[in-house]
Amino acid sequence: MAHATRFHETGGPEVLRWEAMAVGDPGPGEVRVRHVAVGLNFADTYFRTGLYPAPLPAGLGVEGSGVVEAVGEGVAHIAEGDRVTYTGSPLGAYSTERVMPADSLIKLPDGIDCETAAAMTMRGLTSAYLLRRIHPLESGDTVLLHAAAGGVGLIFSQWAKLLGITVIGTVSSEEKAEIARAHGCDHIIHYRRENVAERVRELTDGQGVPVVFDSVGKDTVAGSMASLRRRGLLVCFGTASGVPPLDAMQLAIHGSLFVTRPALADYIADPAERNALAGELFGHVGSGRIKIQINQRYALPDAAHAHRELEAGRTTGSSVFVL
Repeated sequence: MAHATRFHETGGPEVLRWEAMAVGDPGPGEVRVRHVAVGLNFADTYFRTGLYPAPLPAGLGVEGSGVVEAVGEGVAHIAEGDRVTYTGSPLGAYSTERVMPADSLIKLPDGIDCETAAAMTMRGLTSAYLLRRIHPLESGDTVLLHAAAGGVGLIFSQWAKLLGITVIGTVSSEEKAEIARAHGCDHIIHYRRENVAERVRELTDGQGVPVVFDSVGKDTVAGSMASLRRRGLLVCFGTASGVPPLDAMQLAIHGSLFVTRPALADYIADPAERNALAGELFGHVGSGRIKIQINQRYALPDAAHAHRELEAGRTTGSSVFVL
């Protein structure tokens, strides 16, 4: 019998339940995947709390990797025995195995193991579209990145270094600062004791940066806007502290700024674009140019504990559930 972490009502980590479940055979266009590792992402907490609505009861998790055990009718690009990874809906990655659409799967190259894949697929593809699709960044540009010691932050900074982009990163502690520096972050701002916008201006000769990548949200949006140069771009790609209130007049006051709230799903919806971004990511990771830092490993039945640590800011790098 398979098992999964599910929730029957929204709320805190205590609503998560470890339950037995039946997993049937895949239908047309589907496969059955036995998970080897599952990604833990901050977005998982949004579904659990109800910020992202989901029909209840619901499974949880949008990122996993493992082995294909059965293939349904009409599936040609995935075969039984393939090692695969995925990120995106439908919910249900917090499970020992599941039936899911075959089109969601990305085949893993030989040089990348399942734990690494579960730790990097969402974060790595997020870093890929942020750096390669959002704005035409060039070598020599400087950007501001919040949560520089997080899972996205560590991949983003390494990739930016390969592109010749200077990263100013914010962190909450010296421990996180050391981790961020070790992964290519050029300048560190301790946001709890320094004024972020003032430090950014000091580091950019008063100009500000062309792009701010903000995954925090409500607590950082004012400083992010104040850190941008005239006609700069604010990329709000996460809401760890809540949804930021955006006043269009503030965009004008701070220099005719632009703002976008992108979602990974819209940058990997086209299989060709998804494969292109994944190919770049896998190439960098497989060659060792980008290293994936897995700093926390949990068992799936301990999902509530993992969520508490994640929401308390006690994690760095990537976190995975290991089966």
